[in-house]
Amino acid sequence: MAILENIRKRTTVLILIIGMALFAFVISGVFTNNDFAGGKVGSTLAEVNDEPISMEDFNSKLEQAQRQYGTNLSSTQLVNTVYDQEVRRTLLNQQFEDLGIDVESDQIVDFIKNTGYAQDPSFQDENGVFNVEVFKTAIADWKETDPLRYDNWLQIEKSIMQSAKEQLYFNLIKAGAGATLAEGQFDYKLTNDKVDIQYVRVPYSSIADSTIQVSKDEIAAFIKDNPDDYKQEKARDIRFVFFEEKASLEDENAVEGAVVGLLNDTVEYIQERNETDTIAGFRNTKDIMAFLDRNSDTKFDTIYKAQKDLPAVAADTLMNLGKGGIYGPYRDGDFFKVSKVMDVKPNGSAKASHILVVYEGATRANPEIKRTKEEAEEEANKLLVEAKKDGADFTALARDNSDGPSAPRGGDLGYFQEGIMADEFNDFCFGNEVGSIGLVETEFGFHIIKVDDKQDILQVATLSREIEPSDETVNSLFTDATKFEMAAIDAAAESFGDIAKESEYALLPVNKLKQMDENLPGLGTQRNIVQWAFNDDTKVGDIKRFDLTNGYAVVQLTKMYKDGLMATEDASTTALPKIRKKRKAQQIMASNQGKSIDDFAKDNNVTISNASALTRKSPTIPGAGREPMVVGNAFAFEEGQTSSLLEGETGVFMIKVTKRDDAITLPNFSTFSNTLTTSNRSAVNTAVYNALKEGAEIEDNRATFY
Repeated sequence: MAILENIRKRTTVLILIIGMALFAFVISGVFTNNDFAGGKVGSTLAEVNDEPISMEDFNSKLEQAQRQYGTNLSSTQLVNTVYDQEVRRTLLNQQFEDLGIDVESDQIVDFIKNTGYAQDPSFQDENGVFNVEVFKTAIADWKETDPLRYDNWLQIEKSIMQSAKEQLYFNLIKAGAGATLAEGQFDYKLTNDKVDIQYVRVPYSSIADSTIQVSKDEIAAFIKDNPDDYKQEKARDIRFVFFEEKASLEDENAVEGAVVGLLNDTVEYIQERNETDTIAGFRNTKDIMAFLDRNSDTKFDTIYKAQKDLPAVAADTLMNLGKGGIYGPYRDGDFFKVSKVMDVKPNGSAKASHILVVYEGATRANPEIKRTKEEAEEEANKLLVEAKKDGADFTALARDNSDGPSAPRGGDLGYFQEGIMADEFNDFCFGNEVGSIGLVETEFGFHIIKVDDKQDILQVATLSREIEPSDETVNSLFTDATKFEMAAIDAAAESFGDIAKESEYALLPVNKLKQMDENLPGLGTQRNIVQWAFNDDTKVGDIKRFDLTNGYAVVQLTKMYKDGLMATEDASTTALPKIRKKRKAQQIMASNQGKSIDDFAKDNNVTISNASALTRKSPTIPGAGREPMVVGNAFAFEEGQTSSLLEGETGVFMIKVTKRDDAITLPNFSTFSNTLTTSNRSAVNTAVYNALKEGAEIEDNRATFY
């Protein structure tokens, strides 16, 4: 009350402060002209080789992309998609400008001939051929009579010009991305030259990791010598406690009790009439639809259902109940339910298989099928005789002879209710016993049908209530989250985990978050948490509570990573095994110099193994794994020669070539050359763009705006 009294006394001052704040906000907006993304019109989203991508242009394209993709992409995915497109367009346009690549109107027309416009009848002549003049006239007409359509065309034209330039640019590169006959011959030999070897391998695992001591200086030197393997982007580590807003056991029991309470009739006292009235429950109500409208989270579904369409947890029981039978309460996902069988249709669902024999002119007939209707009928009658023979395999007959899409499944059409199939097909299936085989004709062709099974279908009314957290549970959750947040902030930053452990809360880490990430394991899409973690004002150890749609997350920033080379402690996880492997190889080789292959095997307590038909294209040694360096060395030796010690991927090797099988020389290697050419050219678009991007200077400001 004292606080409220103080507020009342200072009302005028508060109004003035709030008014000045609002005025300052409005004035700030006038001068900064903030756009919807939080950036300024004319500000730069990114720079590609010093060429800016403006926020204004980017937002315009973002809006177009939003209309194109709708809800298929999240807002962050949409931003990333458009960003990648803009970076690609900018890099390629810089290349076009440097090389003088441009397209003329006739080239645009040629490109259009391969688009959907060429198939539009309004742009075709009387012979159904795309007519350039008709197309140009239409565009001129749009300019005069339909400005919106013309403006849309101008955007499409830009896209077409961009695609035409890209096609020309990549085709120029592809022209030089072929393969010579010599390269074809070399590729042939890589695949077909073979060698058999005896080998001894002393695996690196034979030396315990604990015996190899590696200092921080060694790790730092290794990172410096292999900088490409230890680059890192700006990243963050966080950990969090999630307070999920979910129903408690008491809430679940309350919902179940409410459902049970609606099962039977209740007596209510009517004060106005001074008498009691009996209110029919779910079990006895005469108007099930109205009852469910008033009392259930799901309404009455009058459609009859087969067993597969009923809730899995209740289907078997419901199928065995008669009309009027009730099952429940039972839990189905996040609902408590009671179901009542309102009606039963015996054999209301049939399962059938068929062999379809199609003829030319039948509905949906494959145009490649040229048999006449008479020929189709004759073929169908033959198949009918085969299907009716004792021991006939109907599934195999359908798979081998049916023209229908169900042929790969042996003609199986699954279960269906009356009225789904064509009339003649429907009448046969529901008018004959299970196991019956017969022939009917429909608009689709001739069908040899086998009735596989029949099932009853039910009309079921279900009273359901969703299991939701009560207000008391929600309030208690907020209190718990707030208490934890305050306790964690008041304590030292290192105590975050200890406090979570004492309170028996699960502590979940998320490592190496990137600036444009949005999905956090255990929390889903939480872009606001990522933005907070990368905020310049957020320091390691900082803690903040976030209000989520399904609860609260109390988050702590635990580590920051800068752009550039990894720190020694960060790289040690991957660097240590590599350094140890190198040291183990040196140790094994130093202690086995000058030994024969037999002594190398004997002294290291390993056996001599054999490997045959090894190739350089697939350098895998049975029992040892992929060993390209070892297999490559084998091809340098003649039969009978033994190698020195070789440092492999999984151990130190010594090999002896027992047989060489050089591939026969072909009169011409053009086939292999052509295959290489096709492979090289198919990789051009991606490889060239990746090379341009890797060599470019790109300043990415997305995280500032989004």
